[in-house]
This record gives sequence, C-alpha cells and structure tokens, in this order.
Amino acid sequence: MTQGHDQHPTDPAALARSVFTWIGDSEQLVDAECVNLYAGTNIQSPAVRRAMATTMNSRPSLGPPGDKYETGLVYSDRIEVAAMDLLGRAFHARFVEPRTLSGSMANLVAYMATTRPGDDIFAMPLEVGAHATHHAEGAAGLFGLHVHSIPCQPGTHLIDWGAFAVELERVRPRLVVMGTSLPLLPYKLERVAALAHGVGARLMYDGAHVAGLIVGGCFQQPLDEGADLLTTSTYKSFGGPAGGLVATNDEELAARVRQVVYPGLTANFDMGRLAGTAIAAVEQLQFGSTYARQCIANASALATDLALCGLPVWNPDGESGGRATHSHLVAIDARPFGGGTKAARVAERSNVLFSGIPLPVETSVDAQPYGGIRLGVQELTRWGMTEPDMGPVADLVTNALTQPSHADQWRRQVLDLRRRFRTVHFQLDVATSVPDYKPA
Repeated sequence: MTQGHDQHPTDPAALARSVFTWIGDSEQLVDAECVNLYAGTNIQSPAVRRAMATTMNSRPSLGPPGDKYETGLVYSDRIEVAAMDLLGRAFHARFVEPRTLSGSMANLVAYMATTRPGDDIFAMPLEVGAHATHHAEGAAGLFGLHVHSIPCQPGTHLIDWGAFAVELERVRPRLVVMGTSLPLLPYKLERVAALAHGVGARLMYDGAHVAGLIVGGCFQQPLDEGADLLTTSTYKSFGGPAGGLVATNDEELAARVRQVVYPGLTANFDMGRLAGTAIAAVEQLQFGSTYARQCIANASALATDLALCGLPVWNPDGESGGRATHSHLVAIDARPFGGGTKAARVAERSNVLFSGIPLPVETSVDAQPYGGIRLGVQELTRWGMTEPDMGPVADLVTNALTQPSHADQWRRQVLDLRRRFRTVHFQLDVATSVPDYKPA
C-alpha cells in the first residue's frame, strides 16, 4: 500500500487529473514561492525543458552512435555525438560518457572501471560531507570495496598530509576518491594525484556539486590537475536535467568506462535527457564563467550576512581563520537548532528550503543525524539575485530558524522577495536560439 500526505482518489481518470494538478502545485511552490537554498538542485532554463519534451524519451538506443542495434536513430546519434563534444569541451575531457542515470551511478561506473570487489580505496570522511556512494553504505560498499577515510585535521575540511601519505603507503589502494557533498574549498589535487599515483592508485574526482563552477573556470579543473576520472551530476550547479557522466583523458580508461556503461549497466537511456544536457552544456559554455563568479560572490556575501545576523557560520579551515566558503555553498553549525535535519524541517514552514549535512563537530544524540546546515546559492543566482539580495535572504534564514512561531510572517516575506525574481538568467534566448518544436 502506498502512503502519502493526502488521501488519493481511486478512480484512474481522477488520479491522472490529480497528478497534473500536483505537478502545477509543485512548480508553483518550489519555483515561485520558496527561497530554495537546497544545494542539490537548480532551475532549468526553458530551452533545456523544451529539449527534454520529446518523443525521443521513449525510443530505445542500444550501442554507440553510428552502430546502434535499432534503426531510425540517425538524428538521435547526432544529438549524442554533439552532447559528448559539448561536455568534453566543458570539462576539458577527451572522452565523456553521458549515459549514466545519476551522479551516484557515475560513481559506481568509475569504481567498476578501476577496481574489483575486495580492493581498498580512500575517500574523504563522512563527517566532512563525503557522499554515501564513497563509503560502505553506498555504491563503494555494495560493490565490495574496502573504504578507508582520508585523514583530515580535526574540526576542519583540511587533509592531514603527513598521515595521509603514511596511510597510502601502508594500504596501497587501487583508487583515491576526492570530493564531498559540501565542497567549501578546492582540493590540492596535484598533491593528491602525486601521492595516489606514487602508490599505483587512480584518482577520481566527484564534482557533482561543483560542476557549474568547474565549467566556469572558477573552482578547479580536476582533469587538468591530475585526476584520472571526473564524475558528476548534470543538474545542481550545472543546471541541466537530472543525470550523471564520467569524463577522462585516458583512452584505455575511457574504453573500460564505456564497457561498464554499455552493455554492462545501461541498455536504453533517455535521449530527451541527453538532449537537455547538451543544451545545458551550451548555456554553460556561453554563460558559465559569469554565472560561476556570481554564485561564488553570492555565497561569500551570504556567509557574511548570516554571521552579521548572529548565526554560527562554519569555517572549513577551522575557527581561527580563512574564508567561510570558496564555492557556491555555505555551512552553518546546526547544533543550536537541534541538528541540520530538524532545522530544515522547521525552516520549511517559512518556505525556506535547505538540508542538513555532516560537520566535523561534536554533537549530542539530540542533534543527530547532522551537525550542520548546508545552503547553496546556485538557484537563487540563476533567478537573478546578486550580493545585495543576500542580506534579505540571510534575514529570512535567520528568522525561519530562530523565530519559527512566526512562520506565516516569514512566508509572506519570502513571497514578496520572490515576486521580484521570476526570470531565469544565464540561458539561451528561446525566442531567437531555439526553433519551434512541433511533434509530427
């Protein structure tokens, strides 16, 4: 039996009508009536949405372009080749595999292409925001890998280089995974690559959250800095449809990745999603640098304004110094609010959306499961917000957390703010760039 918040109609036609109603309600709420600071989301441009709205979604596509099992796919093949070319340019990669269904699946593909069950790998610790797929409960563990945490300096996101070098020499892993779900600062990838390659390990960089910053040239270039593989999501800061990809400059590794994806894990895939990803790549190539710089500027301003409001903004370098963020994300110590998950549910009543995240801080049982709050400005930036708008956003976050009994008042203020920001920025002009699509 399915469960939901409301009683569903039982008549199929009525249920269908309800589904369309709920679609509209969801778009109205999330797209127009909330301050959405959730780090794993973004608003798609009209051009991306148009590219996805096609009957190609239901057309099977087995095999590489030009050598498909099915016939009649000449135009689909052109889209697939164009997508790989555009994504390769975006991520500085000779080889891109864009058929993976998600960033998590892309990570599994990378593991299967570089390791075997029983191998040892290193990944950032869960307490600094490593993704579940890097550890035992996720794809790495399900594939049978033994995961070791990269040593970090206590209370920070900074690697303990001496301890890391010793552990790498002792374990001699097959793979080192860099990247977290809270990338507040870039990693010293060239140094990591030298250590990993020195013990015969490959280096994989999970750029799921910072793909838009990578393409914009404002964070780091993983493949240019020594990573053997780049995995990422194609939505979040990238702004495309939900999906994933694996990129590399190693021809032999690329061949193994392709074999894992097809015929290994993927038969047919959603060509409409790939078409939308291609359009998102065009937008990133045209506007990504400006967009990424504005995201980082907005995050820095938000961190400053949150601190001025009295919220405990968390510093990845430790309490003594450094910038609170070098990316589009900001972290808050959630312990005063009963943990990140509780804080997110409280703030949702005010139409302020975000999530909890692990932080390397001591937490009580009451503050579990997460000691931190994670905020991302990538969607607000795409709605056209700039640094002066971060002050009102910080006020809303603060009020939602510290005065939840006035949620109705804060929700009205959210609506007032969002009325000023209804146009998606950093996008292709649909009227001049995208031809009308009329189904046959």
